[in-house]
Amino acid sequence: MESLLQGSCHCGAVQLVLPHLPSRVTECNCSICRRLAGIWGYFDWGTVRIRAEEGALDLYAWGDKSLRTMRCATCGCATHWEPIDPQEGAYHGVNLRMFPPELLSQVRIRKFDGADTWTYLDEQGSGAEPPNPGDP
Repeated sequence: MESLLQGSCHCGAVQLVLPHLPSRVTECNCSICRRLAGIWGYFDWGTVRIRAEEGALDLYAWGDKSLRTMRCATCGCATHWEPIDPQEGAYHGVNLRMFPPELLSQVRIRKFDGADTWTYLDEQGSGAEPPNPGDP
């Protein structure tokens, strides 16, 4: 189980260690998530260990500049996103594609329509709220 919680970008320059299996996982179709092909696990701010040497991470902030997406400067893998100005209750979004495939086989992947309706596609018409760290 512990080995499932350790992941990295393709070249290994960015390493991530999760505190536990994610309680919720989202695959979003918004303009950036669909391009990154991320499957995002959410964790309380400060609980994910991220190891990267100085200069190993590039960042991208778009729109209201409240979040930045981080990627490896060498291999280009999008590893995680984080708030630019973390407030109480903030969380990380970690791209679970950086981890062994067996991790994803142990969690439910929710399809989220961030491009249009801002609801979960597996609950069409339910009025489901957008992703937050406490949702199953």
